[in-house]
Amino acid sequence: MSFGQGGPDSQWDPWTPQSEQQQQRQPWSGGGDDGTPDWAALAEASEARAKRRRLLFIGGGALATVAVAAAVAVAVVSTNGSNSASDSPSARLPSTADIPSATSGAPSFAPTSAPPPLDPKDFVASAKKDKAPLGPDTLFPGTQLTMGETVYRKGPTADTLTCSSAARRTLPKVLTDNGCTRLIRVTYTKDDIAVTVGVAVFDTEAQATAAKSQADTKSSVKSLSGGGVGAFCAGAVCRTTTNAYGRYAYFTVAGFTSAKNVTEQDTAVFRTGDDLGEFAFRQIRRRGEAQASAAAEQ
Repeated sequence: MSFGQGGPDSQWDPWTPQSEQQQQRQPWSGGGDDGTPDWAALAEASEARAKRRRLLFIGGGALATVAVAAAVAVAVVSTNGSNSASDSPSARLPSTADIPSATSGAPSFAPTSAPPPLDPKDFVASAKKDKAPLGPDTLFPGTQLTMGETVYRKGPTADTLTCSSAARRTLPKVLTDNGCTRLIRVTYTKDDIAVTVGVAVFDTEAQATAAKSQADTKSSVKSLSGGGVGAFCAGAVCRTTTNAYGRYAYFTVAGFTSAKNVTEQDTAVFRTGDDLGEFAFRQIRRRGEAQASAAAEQ
């Protein structure tokens, strides 16, 4: 069978010209007539081919390196082709002075402080600020009151602009001298004990404080009876108290409805007078708190 010019045993090398391959195939003949290959000649030919391949690879790599270097040089020249410094990326950035600082746009606030809370006593310290409705039913609402575990039943009430007419002994002069403009009274009872609370109204706190300091053990409001409450403390010994808050001075007189004199052992009478005096104070203070709260919301 024939496979071309060299037969099936021929070795075709694409890297070697055909003329040389013709010469290189001759070693297979051995130069003799027995057909034995010339192994030495074959080895030399193989080594020569390997050298040519290496030279070709080295040459191709050098050409590729030169091509890459040329491309890089072209790119650099293209980038720096303009002589103007404003064309560079860094030149297009704003200068440091043109960049706003982090705080330049932040709002500034002047230091402030919360206003102090309104003092409820200020609203009951003078007639100029104390404008809430005033009367027996606003100071002493309802039909009874509870202090602790004790319940007191509300009796008659009275309201007069002539303060001295509702006071006795040394108190009428004290009220008149200090400019009392109104005297409100109410009576509460518990069993056979009755107590009348009198709240004297003045224009200023100073007048009320002066009335309190000038009152003595003989100063008392008149007990208020009626509406099922019998007369008390008309001639019998009773227990009295005096105090003031804001432009109000308040007094209590407590005793027995049976006209019995009060002694130091009658602790229930003392407690009743103290409870009603405390209730009068709370009501006046609540009056100031309500007005302070309303003013704060405006």
